[in-house]
Amino acid sequence: MAAPRLPKQRFGYFRWFQCFRVGAAVAFPTVGASASQSSDEPEQHQKSTTVSHEMSGLNWKPFVYGGLASIVAEFGTFPVDLTKTRLQVQGQSIDARFKEIKYRGMFHALFRICKEEGVLALYSGIAPALLRQASYGTIKIGIYQSLKRLFVERLEDETLLINMICGVVSGVISSTIANPTDVLKIRMQAQGSLFQGSMIGSFIDIYQQEGTRGLWRGVVPTAQRAAIVVGVELPVYDITKKHLILSGMMGDTILTHFVSSFTCGLAGALASNPVDVVRTRMMNQRAIVGHVDLYKGTVDGILKMWKHEGFFALYKGFWPNWLRLGPWNIIVSFERMKASASSSQIILGYGKENLIIKAF
Repeated sequence: MAAPRLPKQRFGYFRWFQCFRVGAAVAFPTVGASASQSSDEPEQHQKSTTVSHEMSGLNWKPFVYGGLASIVAEFGTFPVDLTKTRLQVQGQSIDARFKEIKYRGMFHALFRICKEEGVLALYSGIAPALLRQASYGTIKIGIYQSLKRLFVERLEDETLLINMICGVVSGVISSTIANPTDVLKIRMQAQGSLFQGSMIGSFIDIYQQEGTRGLWRGVVPTAQRAAIVVGVELPVYDITKKHLILSGMMGDTILTHFVSSFTCGLAGALASNPVDVVRTRMMNQRAIVGHVDLYKGTVDGILKMWKHEGFFALYKGFWPNWLRLGPWNIIVSFERMKASASSSQIILGYGKENLIIKAF
């Protein structure tokens, strides 16, 4: 009986030895690579190199740098975003709370809010906004970068279709997870000093009064807006950049990326603003017992606004919606370029990356 055990034991030892080598290659890719180079087995060297390359694609830096850049950009552009929300919710003929038209435009809204509510009112809702970027921005950029590495290994192999698919998927997933913070941010922006309670208490209040549905109110138009923005801005960005370079007016410089970003931002704002207005109003509406939702969905909201307020109601908050994209791009570009420089990397085509960052 002892004779058959020896091959079984040797096979078990060989299997555990192989598991140890694979584990060492995953945990210490550089060590695994150097060990494979000294080996006479080219096949094992190729496998070890492949494992090391795949593990290097799972990088934590896009999550951290993307989240920090998003937080900085959100803080810098928040007053403009607040005016967008105020302009979008005012003049609702079917909602008595926001029936009055108080603001004639972005600058009038800024001056009047400062005069009537104080300068700090321009940052009403900044806490959930930063919390949103810390979760939403970090998850979005991390998922986007990771998804791209599943399709292509080299940056030059990326295509417009792949970037669009990864951008939409990452935007939908991250915005769905962070939707409660977006709901609270918009309500605090819309109500300003009238909003009472702390951030945590407000989350609890929304859940108690409206249930889980209240925390994820407006998530569908948010996803729709993400798809529209990415689907419009990325092609327009590529076309604008291509013609600027081919015309000889500009080279492939930072200025070219910024001009292309502002141009595609205009196209994205024109295409997505109606959905954005519906999204803002749906998140701001509060469901109570016996109360019927003002807007049941994106199409219903657009039709009701057009009927009761006219066509141009669909483009309320358009100017701050577009102008906010410019500083967003500049701040995020600067932060990401600093991050890439600190890690001795060169980001090629970073302008297109910024479109994904700020698109949702």
